[in-house]
Amino acid sequence: MRIRGAIFDVDGTLLDSMFIWDTIGEAYLRSIGYEPREDLNEVFKNMSLLQAARYYQTEYGVTLCVDEIMDGVNTMLERYYCFEAPLKPGAAELLAWLQKNGVKLCVTTATDRYLVEAALKRCGVLSYFGRIFTCGEVGRGKDEPHIFEEALRFLGTQKSETVVFDDALYAIRTAKGADFPVVAVYDVHEKAQNEIRELSTIYLEDLTQLNELQKLFSV
Repeated sequence: MRIRGAIFDVDGTLLDSMFIWDTIGEAYLRSIGYEPREDLNEVFKNMSLLQAARYYQTEYGVTLCVDEIMDGVNTMLERYYCFEAPLKPGAAELLAWLQKNGVKLCVTTATDRYLVEAALKRCGVLSYFGRIFTCGEVGRGKDEPHIFEEALRFLGTQKSETVVFDDALYAIRTAKGADFPVVAVYDVHEKAQNEIRELSTIYLEDLTQLNELQKLFSV
């Protein structure tokens, strides 16, 4: 199998950053005077920030507009992405290896562009990517294939030769359902590892497993 394109998720795949999302929904809601229900974190697990903002309005009666809600959440996230969020081990080496072998790279993420750009630039890997696609800009979450299809059109590669790297079950399920080859990346915050293993073309315990990719993909 020849890889010509790769579509990367960010949080939980390239960045070891999922823990920040475990509490941000509750923290933001409390900051504007609302008490979150117990299931909020689980509900938000499969949502983009745009979807979460709309959920605040419909389910909690938040009267702020969607943009105000998103700006409020992002303000709470800025310091972490700008100064702290680390790459996962092996991420930089993997990206360098793919670029060296002529693979076109782009990003699909539910996190807002300026936060992703700040973190990837600080970590020294932003230049590897031809473009960043966000769920907010596309207007659809990763529970639908639109963002992956837009990334594919940008790369100009064949779907069978374009691999989606992701850690989240719902995104992996979507990509697989849209006939993309999937490289699943283990993250401790995603519990459904058995199902992820079954869906993925390759399952990586971590991004240092270059030998695994080299054996299976003739790059």
